[in-house]
Amino acid sequence: MNLNELLQSAAQRSLNYLHGIGDRRVFPDREALDRLDRLGGNLPDLGERPEDVVALLDEIGSPATVATTGGRYFGFVNGATLHAALAANWLAAAWDQNVGLWIETPVGAYIEEVCLGWLREILNLPTETGVGFVTGATMANFTGLLAARHSVLEQVGWDVESNGLFGAPPITVVVGDEVHASLLRALSLLGLGRERVIRVPADAQGRMVSDAMPRITPPAIVCIQVGNVNTGACDRAGAICDVAHDSRAWVHVDGAFGLWAAADPKRKHLVDGVQKADSWATDCHKWLNVPYDSGLVFVRDPKTLEAALRFSAAYLATDNRREPMRFTPEMSRRARAVEVWAALRSLGKRGLAEMIDRTCRHAQTFAAGLKAAGYEVLNDVVLNQTLVSFGDDEKTRKVISSVQNDGTCWCGGTVWHGRAAMRISVSSWATTDEDVQKSIKAIVRIADQC
Repeated sequence: MNLNELLQSAAQRSLNYLHGIGDRRVFPDREALDRLDRLGGNLPDLGERPEDVVALLDEIGSPATVATTGGRYFGFVNGATLHAALAANWLAAAWDQNVGLWIETPVGAYIEEVCLGWLREILNLPTETGVGFVTGATMANFTGLLAARHSVLEQVGWDVESNGLFGAPPITVVVGDEVHASLLRALSLLGLGRERVIRVPADAQGRMVSDAMPRITPPAIVCIQVGNVNTGACDRAGAICDVAHDSRAWVHVDGAFGLWAAADPKRKHLVDGVQKADSWATDCHKWLNVPYDSGLVFVRDPKTLEAALRFSAAYLATDNRREPMRFTPEMSRRARAVEVWAALRSLGKRGLAEMIDRTCRHAQTFAAGLKAAGYEVLNDVVLNQTLVSFGDDEKTRKVISSVQNDGTCWCGGTVWHGRAAMRISVSSWATTDEDVQKSIKAIVRIADQC
């Protein structure tokens, strides 16, 4: 089989998978999982034919996937993949560009600049803001906080990139009581510690109580959240930024999915004031619906990010262009911006706003349907997150497990204010009204049986 035949075969197998996604279980059955061992075993001495390798991967691997790119997966705030983004991903893979330097890929570097302009407008960020294309919100939080660490220590005369944290002035880090684990992980990786933070109380929906902000002494970093992973609630960014900046603290925003509310005229009020911050983190493989992995870090002053990531190597000498590797921890990486460009261009501003609005309305439909069936909705459904209790914790966990095993849809479990809850996250562009009604019917049927 030649290259044309091999790639055409792979494309046809991909199409077969996508066309059948709506008719399959959302989570694979036991038989599919048991067959996975056929992908293992000893590495053969002699290589196998490429067409046989692809066939094995499809025949064994495809049935064992989770149908996250379909319309009835509601776990972990996972998006699907827009058609234009998928096609762009295939083309970019064929290009095989290393987006480190302009000289390595003029098109890859230019597309990043195009996306930056579009994203600043869509997300209502300051015109001077810089961007780095990273793997996801964890790395985006890490990178934004890296810039923050540089800036606040520079203010007090400490060069952390040269001297490290040994003997450095201690940094005060303030977070909300509902801070996400990925941000704490980033703080840990940066040597700032996940336990030495100051926690500000949160309200009933998980928003940081701005009036409870402590007195801050620099150097300091304040971390806020737009889009609580359980409720979708957003911290009152403007008020928190004002208090933090009065104390010369850096403000970082964890907006893994909630930052995209700025793209929807009906919901952008939820993130009012977020543009006052100094850095922002978000995912594209969530609400923008591009392939994994894709995240963005924004920094108001791009030079601060460059300084935190500075490097020196004669063979990497660059000119005055925007060089992509100056804005991400990785020097070598794939052309992630290609898929972001394709998604944004195919949707347009109106299409993106409609997609955000539609998924939020689906979450409200879930809440209304399950409440009408006699079950308790635990949050104000302001974005795409719905929390449901089916009674006591034991029954709720049993319903969640049974729904996952049923295969009609997939919803995750969580704990909210000490209570077990089902978390329904509607992030896929592919979710239809029919998908939602079919899923509600399955959930209610299982809950009634339990």
